[in-house]
Amino acid sequence: MKTCLIVIDAQESFRHRPYSTERDMPAYLAAQNALIEGCVAHGVPVLRVFHTDGPDTAQNPFAMASGFIVPITGLVDFSPAATFYKRRHSALVGTGLEVWLTENGAGRIIVSGIRTEQCCETTTRHASDLGWAVDYVVDATHTYDMVQPNGQPLSAADIKARTATVLADRFATLCTVEQALERAWKG
Repeated sequence: MKTCLIVIDAQESFRHRPYSTERDMPAYLAAQNALIEGCVAHGVPVLRVFHTDGPDTAQNPFAMASGFIVPITGLVDFSPAATFYKRRHSALVGTGLEVWLTENGAGRIIVSGIRTEQCCETTTRHASDLGWAVDYVVDATHTYDMVQPNGQPLSAADIKARTATVLADRFATLCTVEQALERAWKG
């Protein structure tokens, strides 16, 4: 089964949001880079997805005019098999990604990127519903602390644990970087 790695929203825009913190970024980048490098080394196509949204002004970090719709600093340099731009949470809505995956015979996708509980989780659920096998690499996703509606804090680690729990064995196979690479290489 042909596998493709999707790197979702690993872009500089996030460093320009008020909730941004570098606390977990080094661990995320290490896992994300290992996943990319392993896929590239074994000829697994790596697809890049960028998020664009809101008014196209320099003040909006998710607008092209901001200059922040570029790979996040620290991400390994790679030549993507294709690049897609999205305006929704799922990377499969209105981007052409679904067509690319179908035309290129992808049977399994590996999901990675930023934010764990938003675009990565949404893309995973959507891809599963469309029939793709999905390997979800929790360590190769990144998110930030949030505040719950009741005012209580919710840590990034708890968000990642919750996402893994709801995706496991229903929408995706949870994998370490090493497991995802091994599954991709075996086909």
